[in-house]
Amino acid sequence: MGQAALELGLPVAHTPAALLGSGSEIGVVVAYGRIIKPDVLSEVLLVNIHFSLLPRWRGAAPVERALLAGDELTGVCLMKLDKGLDTGPVFAMAATPIGPMETAEELRSRLGEIGNELLVKMLDEGFPPAVPQVGEPTYASKLEPWELRLDFAQPAVACHRVVRLGHAWTTWRGRRLLVRRARPVQEDSSLSPGEISGDLVGTAQGLLQLLVVQPEGKPAMGAQDWVRGARLQPGEHLGD
Repeated sequence: MGQAALELGLPVAHTPAALLGSGSEIGVVVAYGRIIKPDVLSEVLLVNIHFSLLPRWRGAAPVERALLAGDELTGVCLMKLDKGLDTGPVFAMAATPIGPMETAEELRSRLGEIGNELLVKMLDEGFPPAVPQVGEPTYASKLEPWELRLDFAQPAVACHRVVRLGHAWTTWRGRRLLVRRARPVQEDSSLSPGEISGDLVGTAQGLLQLLVVQPEGKPAMGAQDWVRGARLQPGEHLGD
């Protein structure tokens, strides 16, 4: 983006403070993740494209937190940046359902397209008065590495939500195994949590069917191909 601006003869800066005295009337912020100082906010209208339906999921990881929580609906807000963390009033909002198999990467890309369309429309038509956020806020803290480890003591649907974040992992025979794609299977099974039989893994409720995995030090592969090469033993568990 910066290179494209330079090619068009537009100035490029790397800090919000560079806006001071620049003559800019509006700035657009996406996933900046830092508090912008009051002197900048008072001089330039800064519009934040935020990937949630505020005030739900203020903060650094709204897409990931929506998936982990099992939200069925999310969206994009164009909000006026203020001194708080995603606390400013909202110019416009667009809601969209979350697909049951949609990954964080896929959802983020789709929300980006929705946000761009909303922004272009507002720039063309003019920004309406911003409306204060209404409702109980929830906060989307940054994901910690341990949250991507699959816990098969949870139901299959909860494990699947972790897989949809990207980089979900467990261990197999002492080495890390990334689970790239999977799906929950709601059926009775005698498999204990973490026990693997073919491409099916037992959980606290239902089964998790592995679709694409990546053993440590190897490329991603179909789970059935991995199973054929792994020579799984009866009663073997993932995550031990």
